Amino acid sequence: MDVFGHVNHANLVTLLEEARVPLLFEEAGQAGLELAKGMVVVKLAVHYRSPIVVRGQRVRVEISLRELKAASLTLDYRVHTGPSPEDKIAVVADTVLAPYEVATERPRRFTDAERAFLGEKLAGGDD
Repeated sequence: MDVFGHVNHANLVTLLEEARVPLLFEEAGQAGLELAKGMVVVKLAVHYRSPIVVRGQRVRVEISLRELKAASLTLDYRVHTGPSPEDKIAVVADTVLAPYEVATERPRRFTDAERAFLGEKLAGGDD
């Protein structure tokens, strides 16, 4: 939170990360995939429509898959000011992520199983 009681930029970026971790790491791991062993953010864009004022309420983060390529994916985010889909959208953002081979320090391509998982889980958007 900043001095005006708003969620500041650094915290908003962390919120986006925390919203995608359960899917990309926990659910993928349960599906036998190892996305958690190497995924890097290639690009991040955040567009603020209005501030998110901290009042102790939960916010809603909706994630959808915009594009899935052989070696990257683009996620779109909509951050609402409250927990309901009817709450005002305060932030829209997107990240480009790429699978990364930690041992060789090189990017890699998604496996067929990873592509199927990501396409299925993010096809209609995920909260």
